[in-house]
Amino acid sequence: MLTLSNTWQWLSTPLSGASEHLIEPHVYWHARLMVLAWGICLPLGALVARYFKVTPGQDWPRVLDNKAWWHSHRALQYGGVLAMSVGVYLVWPTGMAWDLTWSASSLHHTFGWCVLGLGWIQMVGGMLRGSKGGPTDQHMAGDHYDMSVWRVVFERVHKSLGWLAIGLSVLVIVLGLLAADAPRWMLITMLLWWSVLFGIAVQLQRRGCCIDTYQAIWGTQPDMPGLQRPPIGWGVRRSLEHPWR
Repeated sequence: MLTLSNTWQWLSTPLSGASEHLIEPHVYWHARLMVLAWGICLPLGALVARYFKVTPGQDWPRVLDNKAWWHSHRALQYGGVLAMSVGVYLVWPTGMAWDLTWSASSLHHTFGWCVLGLGWIQMVGGMLRGSKGGPTDQHMAGDHYDMSVWRVVFERVHKSLGWLAIGLSVLVIVLGLLAADAPRWMLITMLLWWSVLFGIAVQLQRRGCCIDTYQAIWGTQPDMPGLQRPPIGWGVRRSLEHPWR
């Protein structure tokens, strides 16, 4: 008979079916920080940047350049990279030893370093995005307003590597749970959480909330240089229709 007690017993049992789950303190703090970084902060920051350049209460398109998304995106990404870096520091001595096998631990190790590198590339790349320019800046000319070659390359690389890192982080977290023989409830919780995030992203995409950054900041005057080229990124759109109404 299915009861609350035996359900919890099943959920708290390690993935391998072992009788107990033993893990060193520095390892479980590493896991917690990595889940905070790549399971929560960084994917939420990416969703904010993609779908909330125009917010529900904003009188758009009359009111432009709503910086709420920018401040939220930056805070979440900085916080995520900080948590990631501390998490790596906690396992640094063991993390430097390479195990060239196809075990979950070895693959977690290998792809984990890839994710770490992508995280810091995104951080440094964001600082090299170029100048803003436009009517809302002190100077009209700027990499973003003019959509210079530098800005175009930045947007293509930043968006591509960002989503690649988030997708790869899902694999890394799952491999980490397998390597640590984590309780079943942890893997189930993460899968449910990612399903929720994916469902939200699908709904916001269908609603048309993925507004072009250029249009969200400067509007749709046809003579602006950035509107002479299509928006950068899959599913990014330009429209005067408010996505939240």
